[in-house]
Amino acid sequence: MGIGTNVEEAARRLAAGEVVAIPTETVYGLAANALDPAAVARVFEIKRRPSFDPLIVHVRDVRAALEVTDSWPSAARALAEAFWPGPLTLVLERKDVVPDLVTSGLKTVGVRSPAHPVAQRLLEETGLPLAAPSANRFGSISPTTAQHVLDQLGTELDFILDGGPCTVGVESTIIGFDRERCLLYRPGGIPLEAIEACVGPVHDARQDAPTSPRTPGRLPSHYAPRTPLLLGNLDEMLEEYAGQPVGVLAFRSARAAHVCRVLSPTGDLAEAARRLFGALRELDAGRAELLLAEPVPDRGLGRAINDRLRRAARARTVDRDAP
Repeated sequence: MGIGTNVEEAARRLAAGEVVAIPTETVYGLAANALDPAAVARVFEIKRRPSFDPLIVHVRDVRAALEVTDSWPSAARALAEAFWPGPLTLVLERKDVVPDLVTSGLKTVGVRSPAHPVAQRLLEETGLPLAAPSANRFGSISPTTAQHVLDQLGTELDFILDGGPCTVGVESTIIGFDRERCLLYRPGGIPLEAIEACVGPVHDARQDAPTSPRTPGRLPSHYAPRTPLLLGNLDEMLEEYAGQPVGVLAFRSARAAHVCRVLSPTGDLAEAARRLFGALRELDAGRAELLLAEPVPDRGLGRAINDRLRRAARARTVDRDAP
């Protein structure tokens, strides 16, 4: 396994069917040639990801996206024009060239054009669509630096392409379509307000989901530290767990605790999003027995932050009635 900044080496490895961790503006991705089922299978194996959970395909631009998708609604074209490259995934009808493993057998595929300059150079160099979920164990905290990838996946990868820290810090917003109606499947790096300003009202489809995911990023439990996490009013929870070694994730104001991390002292939601996964990793390493977190304002990027916190809390809970 190697780690470095050589885009050409990463491109050669991907073309040869290897799996490479790549930087994007959202989080680091575990990338493989999306048209190579054997390479994609290794992504699932390395992540320990269930095969029923589809992958997002990364492309350079709309022209490249048209090679793997069909039937673009006018709203999809408007969103791509407004926000690509950027942290927006569009769920569209797929072409047969996309292997069933990528889409978990669905007739749709999630595609996006990442804004990270290194990812763009890599996509240009390879000329390939890249299937790339987050470069971490399935269900755990997403990585926002190359070191995070190395710490968790170690020598299981063929190469880690280091592009520095991610600038957005939460995964892409996922939008699907029912004819011309836009559906929100996952809040993320593009705020809902910006999307609605472009295409009008968007239906929140998160409550419409079946038991198994129909798009990437739909599972109810995800993004979880090893340490159990509770989400709620920090002052009330700190009183309830007084005297216990707890870690605290606060939005603006520090609290007295075994270990505490503040997402943004100025209340900047963009800063809070960038710091979210790194702060959770630091708290998880702080030897607390329980992590306590508070929601942030539920607007803009705050929707994505709260979504990740709710799913992290749901993934591992504690028995509040235990002695």
